[in-house]
Amino acid sequence: MCRCVFDLPTRQRELEKLRTESEAPDLWDDQAHAQSVMREVSRLEGLIATWGQLEQELSDLQGLIEMAADTGEHEQAALLADIERDVVRLERQFANLEFRLTLSGPYDQRNAVLSIHAGAGGTEAQDWAEMLLRMYLRWADAHGFGNEILFISSGDEAGIKSAEIHITGENVYGLLRSERGVHRLVRISPFDASGSRHTSFALVEVMPEAEKEEASVKIRPDDLRIDTYKAGGHGGQNVQKNDTAVRITHLPTGVVVTCQNERSQGRNRESAMVVLASRLLELEIERIERERAAIKGEHVEAGWGNQIRSYVVQPYKMVKDMRTGYETSDTNAVLDGDIDGFIQAYLRSQVGVGDGGVAVS
Repeated sequence: MCRCVFDLPTRQRELEKLRTESEAPDLWDDQAHAQSVMREVSRLEGLIATWGQLEQELSDLQGLIEMAADTGEHEQAALLADIERDVVRLERQFANLEFRLTLSGPYDQRNAVLSIHAGAGGTEAQDWAEMLLRMYLRWADAHGFGNEILFISSGDEAGIKSAEIHITGENVYGLLRSERGVHRLVRISPFDASGSRHTSFALVEVMPEAEKEEASVKIRPDDLRIDTYKAGGHGGQNVQKNDTAVRITHLPTGVVVTCQNERSQGRNRESAMVVLASRLLELEIERIERERAAIKGEHVEAGWGNQIRSYVVQPYKMVKDMRTGYETSDTNAVLDGDIDGFIQAYLRSQVGVGDGGVAVS
């Protein structure tokens, strides 16, 4: 078996500490914090119970192996067949559990807001941004995740300049945080009559959805400037006679969010506030990461120059993640939303998890 240590005693101590905190009489004075504590208690209880059970099964299996060594040839063959089936079953359970360990971050269980921005390159880059939008929407559909396009800025001739989508479901942010960064496309341009090969870039941002009354995200009405205007359709045409689209500017940070998907100004405003809170939460996360980076000496921004994945459609077919080395030649499947292999490879790399079983310690 491959080995990845799950430190059961440490997790048990964490759970005991949280249980003590959950019994404090003033816990619910801060509802957001209280809910966070209770969620973490529930998560750790489930995780510890599952790993404890598997640890016991491993111990039982070891006893069965020792028993087989002392039996006759006929009985030994039967026992070894049972042991082999149990090993296969436990390997599969361990593989699933070790991947769950990669989704244990403080925001991993939340919904996500995903933004796509075309890079330099005009129509080529804008077409590439729209291809990525389609890829993520198909990925969400394949997993049964809710998804809603909140905003699209159409390209001048084709594609999109930028888009923002809200994706909802279990562990959505934990899965999609692997997609943050610059995505590079190499292909023969369909917009170039000479058939030249072009390289295009697009930036993907992923933010956890902020929860109501989040302690780190305080939005005061006086800090907001809210503008309304007529919503535009894909291609730039006006699709509303009334001012239903909403643009909110957070004056202290300069963050601007826009929503034009709904026909109701009120609904667009609600969606824009969700995005604004998520962007402010992301700013707070980045601030914390920068502080940690000052100590660790490592932090990579999801910005230009930090390419995470290369998609080559022509002259050959290959999609390769530059961080993990994971690659596939099935570019059509990837662009149709089959990106789970890339997501899992990245998340496993962050915690040093292999592809086999896990030894509990």
